[in-house]
Amino acid sequence: MFAVGWGANQFSPMLLVYRDEIGLEASTRAALFGVYAAGLIPGLLLGGRASDRHGRRSLVLPFVALSPLATLILILGREEPALLATSRLLAGVCSGVVFGTASAWVQELSAGQSPGVAARRAAIALSAGFGAGPLAAALVAQWAPGPLIVPYLPHLVLAVVALALLLPVPEPARVEAPGRRPLIVSALRIPRFRRIAVLLAPWVFGFASITAVVLPAAVGADAAYTLLVAGLANGLTLGAGALVQPSIKRLEDRRRMAGAYLGLGLGAGVALGGALAVVADSAALLLVLSPFCGVAYGAALVSGLRETERLAGPAERAATISIYLAMTYVGFSLPYLVSLVEPALGTDGALLALAPLALACTAAIGRPGHKAGVSLR
Repeated sequence: MFAVGWGANQFSPMLLVYRDEIGLEASTRAALFGVYAAGLIPGLLLGGRASDRHGRRSLVLPFVALSPLATLILILGREEPALLATSRLLAGVCSGVVFGTASAWVQELSAGQSPGVAARRAAIALSAGFGAGPLAAALVAQWAPGPLIVPYLPHLVLAVVALALLLPVPEPARVEAPGRRPLIVSALRIPRFRRIAVLLAPWVFGFASITAVVLPAAVGADAAYTLLVAGLANGLTLGAGALVQPSIKRLEDRRRMAGAYLGLGLGAGVALGGALAVVADSAALLLVLSPFCGVAYGAALVSGLRETERLAGPAERAATISIYLAMTYVGFSLPYLVSLVEPALGTDGALLALAPLALACTAAIGRPGHKAGVSLR
């Protein structure tokens, strides 16, 4: 999960390199960013369901092996947008299959341990990979020769090591549901799960994209170290998201869904701070906000995963987790949505509008009749 997460997100700061090295237009860069999600969401939804039926190993192993192939295509097709798009689509499919299926695998391998351990392990692995990949790529691209080649080499090595470590991992026994497997995952019939999927999940990567994508493109455009700032912002955001997750697990042990309320509230504050960073054109404020944005992202991710674990049936665990994760990746559309309203509101106005939306979702999740601890089946 760490290796595939690294490969998935190493591309984010490299968009600035493609702009400078081969003159890639903004619209093409945005399309390449979106192609990843186009592969990821179907991979999540189909992969989770398939692994519940056929096992975790049969899905995870081949797609972990395909992850470095996607990186190799980035290297070989570095000046061809069609090949770059092919690579990003493949990386998205690999991520989608591995993230949901491996999260369920981790949960099954953590059986008998304290509640929330599996969700924390899976979320930390993903967040650490997401944060380390772009940071390493940006650092290498800033100073090393061959900025369209050398930044991708670490992932090739990491992916081979990860595959070797994965080979001896045991396949847990699958729980077979009696009778025919329903077409619709059972959790989708639970109002609480639908509420978490719609009102919380999209904010996970929506918050992360504020300091990882939106603000790096909006502040310090003329600075000498724009690429380095973008890499640091990614690393601080996703690194803080990984580091905070054990604390969120303990917080959730004391109060169910407390991490969701913390994440949404803090994310609203980060959106307000981001608007100020745009007005001040301050890369320094961007870097200050990044770890706080990471805490919001990590809190929402862990809280939603834990609630999904509670509501998922044993025979549909991967499919249910995959639906929640697929909804988190809807948040990747936030930079595009900001760009749509930017002509009318500006980037600062768009960020200001996000704050009340996040607070409204907090109120909707916690309003009477939908509080944690109330049975909503």
